[in-house]
Amino acid sequence: MNGTLLAASTTSTGEAVQFWILGTVAVLGALGTVLMKRSVHSALCLAGTMIVLAVFYLANGAYFLGIVQIVVYTGAVMMLFLFVLMLVGVTAADSLKETIKGQRWMAALCGLGFGILLVGGIGNASVGTFTGLAEANAGGNVQGLARSIFTDYVFAFEITGALLVTAAVAAMVLTHRERTERRDTQRELAEKRVREGKHLPPLPAPGVYARHNAVDIPGLLPDGTPSELTVSDTLRSRGQVRDVSRKALADLAALERRTGEYLGRGESTARGGPGGGGGREVRDAADVRKDVSDDSPAVDRDGDRDGDRDREAAK
Repeated sequence: MNGTLLAASTTSTGEAVQFWILGTVAVLGALGTVLMKRSVHSALCLAGTMIVLAVFYLANGAYFLGIVQIVVYTGAVMMLFLFVLMLVGVTAADSLKETIKGQRWMAALCGLGFGILLVGGIGNASVGTFTGLAEANAGGNVQGLARSIFTDYVFAFEITGALLVTAAVAAMVLTHRERTERRDTQRELAEKRVREGKHLPPLPAPGVYARHNAVDIPGLLPDGTPSELTVSDTLRSRGQVRDVSRKALADLAALERRTGEYLGRGESTARGGPGGGGGREVRDAADVRKDVSDDSPAVDRDGDRDGDRDREAAK
């Protein structure tokens, strides 16, 4: 009996190498989870640590626990990874630059090391024999695991459960903020804005009173001048604010000028028609009316009626 226990407690060279390599990777992954600046890298480090723990369980004959570790914990970490991608976001520029120097060489060395370790473990399991595993799993791996947890390590199991419950409650308490001070009323907020010299009413949104409601076009104040305060600070710092007010005012001034020219020529033609010198004025008015019709259909319809009266006066 003592010889069997001694043989079961003796580790082979492959198991020792596996422990030191995977243990180092697990510790580095745990540290990377806490120390990485990017959330995506932290999630990857946590997934690597969970996978290494699953390999430990499988290597020690706890096949059920190893599979549960991969399916539950690693699957949950992969969902966490997806949530990180959706909440934080990764742009295309992040995939083009290497944020961690030498990460490709490190990944290649880790892949090569895991390959050698996998080949060595499979070879050792195929050639060597293990003692004590058959007795531990006599009634099945799940039964042996349950007996070990709830008999030999029941105290540690209960303490771990209590710590997990305490950690969950502490996370809820620390993240929940109870308001202790009184909330300001609308009148107090307005008086505070007056004392600070801020705008009392809200500023117009981007595109208000403009030709379209694009976010990079400032809204127009009542006097017609654009207000860059209606555009995001990010767009203003980048210099991406478009100013279309000048073009709109120029188009409006040109339309008013052409309309004024047309109306002035129509009146002069009506006055000089009986003298026989209004034929050219009528043709000029028709040309002006054609130009104005490109921008203002309403002016074109009025011009048609005025042109008919001019022709009758010319006859």
